[in-house]
Amino acid sequence: MSPYFSSNPQTPVPGYTPKVSFDTFENPAASMFSFTLSSKSAGYRRSGATRVFLCASSADESGREALDWSLESFVQDGDEFVVFRGVEEDVLDKDHDIVREDARALMAYIQAKSQEFDPDRKLSIILEYIAGKVTDTLDRLIALYKPDSVVVGTRGRRAWQVGIGKGTMGSVSRYCLTHSPVPIIVVRPERKVKKAVEKRRADPKRGTHFD
Repeated sequence: MSPYFSSNPQTPVPGYTPKVSFDTFENPAASMFSFTLSSKSAGYRRSGATRVFLCASSADESGREALDWSLESFVQDGDEFVVFRGVEEDVLDKDHDIVREDARALMAYIQAKSQEFDPDRKLSIILEYIAGKVTDTLDRLIALYKPDSVVVGTRGRRAWQVGIGKGTMGSVSRYCLTHSPVPIIVVRPERKVKKAVEKRRADPKRGTHFD
């Protein structure tokens, strides 16, 4: 169960107008099974200065850290923020409404966090829940949205030491670093960063380079 799921996930956050812009979960002929939500802050206007950022946010700690960091420290007023959440294909054999409700809950979380970090910021937010191989989907989304950069999470190890493994954000971060045509920002879980800093401070022989 995603940490974003709640008993009333469709409650809109004040200041945003949400809508479903794409839903192919019930279409067996679709080339890609996806559920897309979009919303805009009241008063949002796209301009020539608008930047587009794509954040791959898994349901684990690394995905939440990447999402929270983006909202707190990266996206700015007038930007478009695209969030991607991968869905295992076997989930589509179950009740699709569970996935839709989870997506609505995550959208509400993104809206609430954005207002918490900067109540005056105006954003366009797009949330993509897509079934299939995460790295293939990221390639499609980069081609579709043409983001200025992509934000991904990692489990705390050096990006080049993370092995390719199914469904892990570590594998996704490594793939992006080696394949993406746009800049990649890798966000490590804050808890692990602090642990690494404390470890190095306790052992001055290791120097100042953090793992």
